[in-house]
Amino acid sequence: MQTSIPTLFMRGGTSRGPFFDESDLPADKALRDAVLLAVMGSPDRRQIDGLGGAHPLTSKVGIVRKSETEGVDLDFLFAQILPDKDIVDTTPNCGNMLAAVVPFALETGMVAPQGATTTLRVLTLNTDMQCDITVQTPGGQVAYEGEARIDGVPGGAAPIKINFLDTAGSVCAGLLPTGNVRDMIDGIEVTCIDNGMPLVMFRAVDVGRTGYEGVAELNADTELKARIERLRLAAGEAMGLGDVSARTYPKMCLVAPPREGGSLSTRCFIPHVCHDAIGVLAAVTVGTACVLAGSVTEGIAQIPEGQVKTVSVEHPSGEFSVELETDPANPQNVTRAALLRTARLIMRGEVMIPAAVWNGEKA
Repeated sequence: MQTSIPTLFMRGGTSRGPFFDESDLPADKALRDAVLLAVMGSPDRRQIDGLGGAHPLTSKVGIVRKSETEGVDLDFLFAQILPDKDIVDTTPNCGNMLAAVVPFALETGMVAPQGATTTLRVLTLNTDMQCDITVQTPGGQVAYEGEARIDGVPGGAAPIKINFLDTAGSVCAGLLPTGNVRDMIDGIEVTCIDNGMPLVMFRAVDVGRTGYEGVAELNADTELKARIERLRLAAGEAMGLGDVSARTYPKMCLVAPPREGGSLSTRCFIPHVCHDAIGVLAAVTVGTACVLAGSVTEGIAQIPEGQVKTVSVEHPSGEFSVELETDPANPQNVTRAALLRTARLIMRGEVMIPAAVWNGEKA
């Protein structure tokens, strides 16, 4: 016997996974997490018995509901499933999967289109963060085809604009959780920062690397990965996050001078696998560090002048541009972050899980 659950399988930015209406899942958290593990096929490195793609970027889940919060249209809960562990982490955000939330709600009839474009306010339950998301809806239908391009995704697609409203201290107690823009932790100068994603940034040269290595090379570098994990555990304590050994954050980011005309070169670990690109909120956080005097990016980042700055974050498969607006009275205070993403509906249907995991009863 198996239990069927309605789902839309969607790409959001450079990530993908199944999206669910919250009402189609069990209300009990422990049971819900067991269901999500069964859906994705975890724990198994290949996720051979589920929808997971055997990589953190393709082992993600979105859960959506109509919001009861005043001024908010939709609530979004992101779940990071680890392929080889029985862990469902709903603590961090995912700005890539966020791009598919409004298309999902429109496709399922949860909300109605507003005209040629539809802008809805979304509350990310993971970190209590709000954003306005605008999608193209000509003729009352979600448009997926277009000319917008994002590195890490082949071809063009319809643009989706995300305007973040309150990202500072998404998981940590504040933008700079240690109280400093730069710290010495485990013998390495770091900037611990959270403007949408808890991140530990450090210069690649300080760990004996260039910061331009390929993803496969970095993932095979066991010495570097062990060094980074030791630093991550120490930084987690310093950031007030406690023991992060079983958590997917903070992410770790090697930085180096740009070499492709951007603002800064990055190599991010999420947290133990090198990202083929860079996460949306990680890019926002990196961009924010670039405008903070005294951060580890000082002297290597190329940042434009002006109140509104476009920071081009180079990553292994291209670049990610983030538009940041700063406070004229305090240029180190970022007041707005906006960016462009794309999304696509890949499959509509039902995912089957063993009835022994859940028989479908909601009570």
